[in-house]
Amino acid sequence: MKILAKWSVEDYHRMIEAGILRDRRLELLAGEIIEVSPETPLHYNTAKRGARYLEELLAGRAEVRFNGPITLSDSEPEPDIAIVRPPESRYDARHPNPEDIFFLVEVAQTSLKKDLELKKSIYAAAEIQEYWVLDLQSRKITVFREPQEGDYSLKQELSQGNLSPIAFPDIKVTVERLLT
Repeated sequence: MKILAKWSVEDYHRMIEAGILRDRRLELLAGEIIEVSPETPLHYNTAKRGARYLEELLAGRAEVRFNGPITLSDSEPEPDIAIVRPPESRYDARHPNPEDIFFLVEVAQTSLKKDLELKKSIYAAAEIQEYWVLDLQSRKITVFREPQEGDYSLKQELSQGNLSPIAFPDIKVTVERLLT
């Protein structure tokens, strides 16, 4: 029987500080250090445009982080976009944690299974109130809300129209614009 070592967030930070993980694209997910898939140009550009669009919509109300880490109890994923509490300076000495996070967005081209299963369960267990997955293959957004017992109780799929984040019900996010 093969037993894998589980790493804590503190272990992961010590490895980063010691340079052990230098020059590698990694995430700590549920205590395991996972290599991040290379991004295609479409994935990167969709995430970057989405972050810019959300910055416009949420200016002065939230910080929009692009490809940056967040710290959870046993994970330190790097969602494509994290919408977090301002001010940005609150994250000078630490990454955002669940209490700071309004919602998260992952862009999926080659990572759909991981985003819809592993990351969804990690985010739900951390009680992240809202999680969006932009599926570039099928051109739709899957929205997860209301975390309960390690999963989300509400799931909605949209390929057009507007979407309002729970934390900002007056904001209308155009689905088609996020997917371009």
